[in-house]
Amino acid sequence: MRITIKRSDVDEMIRHALSERPDEACGLIAGRDPEDGTRVIEKVYLLTNTDHTNEHFSIDPKEQLKAVKDMRANGMVPLGNWHSHPETPSRPSEEDIRLANDSRASYLILSLENEDAPVLNAFCIEKKEDGKSVRKEELIVLEG
Repeated sequence: MRITIKRSDVDEMIRHALSERPDEACGLIAGRDPEDGTRVIEKVYLLTNTDHTNEHFSIDPKEQLKAVKDMRANGMVPLGNWHSHPETPSRPSEEDIRLANDSRASYLILSLENEDAPVLNAFCIEKKEDGKSVRKEELIVLEG
């Protein structure tokens, strides 16, 4: 899977994640999912982590519902979620893998481990007979 995201959206995610430290920041991603295999992120939603911790996140359900209504009203589909790792690398933690329940979703993880060089990666987490598998997705940041 290939995913595109605008540089301005990545910058907004970084600003939000920095402002939420030491807690994890979180949100949803929405856009188009055409048949050619390239997901297009058209909007990033910055939502509240109701857990207020640096180890995991729970999205505020009222904000989530409002975001999904906005997606539908604007002809977008939910593509997945994003969250930050304030102190650890941009890869799914055991908790992230355990809580991932949608194998069609893209999971974007923004690492602030090095504040001067944040790292954003995308992953697919799929259920398998013997557990779950994690696959890194190609994330293309579009300038402009």
